[in-house]
Amino acid sequence: MRAVVQRVSRARVTVVDETTGAIEAGLLVYLGIGPEDGDREVAWLTSKVADLRVFPDEEGRFDRSVSDISGSVLVVSQFTLYADTRRGRRPSFTDAAPPEVAAPLVDRVMDALRGRGLRVEGGRFGAHMLVDAVNDGPVTILLDSNDLDRPRRG
Repeated sequence: MRAVVQRVSRARVTVVDETTGAIEAGLLVYLGIGPEDGDREVAWLTSKVADLRVFPDEEGRFDRSVSDISGSVLVVSQFTLYADTRRGRRPSFTDAAPPEVAAPLVDRVMDALRGRGLRVEGGRFGAHMLVDAVNDGPVTILLDSNDLDRPRRG
């Protein structure tokens, strides 16, 4: 599971002319699902997103999470996070989970975030989406479940 997490002052996703999700202050999460992802990765990513301290405290330090600020999360499925660009000029997406695996996992991540008391909005899986976001900072964090088994340095 991979996610690009951006701190935003507002974000919105539109399919055709319909807004499918919109938030004010919070996190925009572009979420990619790998073919081996499951419960472990859902739990890990949900915890990371909900508890990631990327919002400033009174002194301006990153010391608050989206939960702490009563912020919202906008989740947008993004299979292109699994793009393989090692050969040629056209990316391959064979490392991304097929839709029948990925779609339910995206829903489970969103449900798990809601279960943590967060307001969660989303895009529409498999649709061509337009995402409009005002990045705050900008603060952009890459999360990759492959890090679960990687030892920490220092």
